[in-house]
Amino acid sequence: MENIKVGFIGTGVMGKSMVRHLQKAGHELFVYTRTKAKAEELLNEGAVWCQTPAEAARQTDVLFTIVGEPSDVEEVYFGREGVLAGGRPGQTIIDMTTSNPSLAAQVYEKAKEKGIDALDAPVSGGDTGAKNGTLAIMVGGNRTTFEKVLPLFETFGQNIVYQGEAGAGQHAKMSNQIAIATNMIGVCEALLYAQKAGLNLDTVLKSISTGAAGSWSLSNLAPRMIQGDFAPGFYVKHFIKDMRIAMEESEKMELDLPGLALAKRMYEELASKGEAESGTQALLKYWN
Repeated sequence: MENIKVGFIGTGVMGKSMVRHLQKAGHELFVYTRTKAKAEELLNEGAVWCQTPAEAARQTDVLFTIVGEPSDVEEVYFGREGVLAGGRPGQTIIDMTTSNPSLAAQVYEKAKEKGIDALDAPVSGGDTGAKNGTLAIMVGGNRTTFEKVLPLFETFGQNIVYQGEAGAGQHAKMSNQIAIATNMIGVCEALLYAQKAGLNLDTVLKSISTGAAGSWSLSNLAPRMIQGDFAPGFYVKHFIKDMRIAMEESEKMELDLPGLALAKRMYEELASKGEAESGTQALLKYWN
């Protein structure tokens, strides 16, 4: 893809690295985030600051967003100075926030009314995947639009899969979060058991991470647990939000998911003890 003007709203733990990959690919970046200080490094590296989401939309050909809550998505897209207020026909907007499938469909329809192409494209891989450019990206919306912007996705992702119509990307991400939720309990219990048995946790991890028990969380987050590193690659508070959405969607489908319900209760208790801003690997502290 030729170098284009790309907007990026949300330069947090993951967004900052994603912007850098886009810059490295030669694209001109226009950024907005609620707290300008979080974007200072990127501005020093050549990104252009925008005062509002609408301003970012007015100046760019493709615009990415990755914010916190569904309510933030609504504000960023539908607000008086939101993306759709500044967007124009022919533009592509891509929300990478993990959010409600129904909201993704709403953004798609509102954008379509203005001649704007919209995709929902939540990601998995945390801060490590964002830094290494190896994120998994689950995309919903028009397939032609997906194929047009695929080169942009490829700057920071590897496993990039078109899932279906608007909202399908978000449904795929819910499946991802459901799988992670109970897996995280298993990772913690495995380490606790090995510790109680008097084993060396590093050597246990070496054995079990490449066998049938292997998972991304075991390989990437268990080492952080062992080191006592609970800094956020993905926040506890955001994981709780994701599990809440997954529970709401499963209830609409009349689907009972007891493992998800258990993980959500455990993380909510962890957050109530002051760990909402910690990384999801802080679940190990539940047993303290």
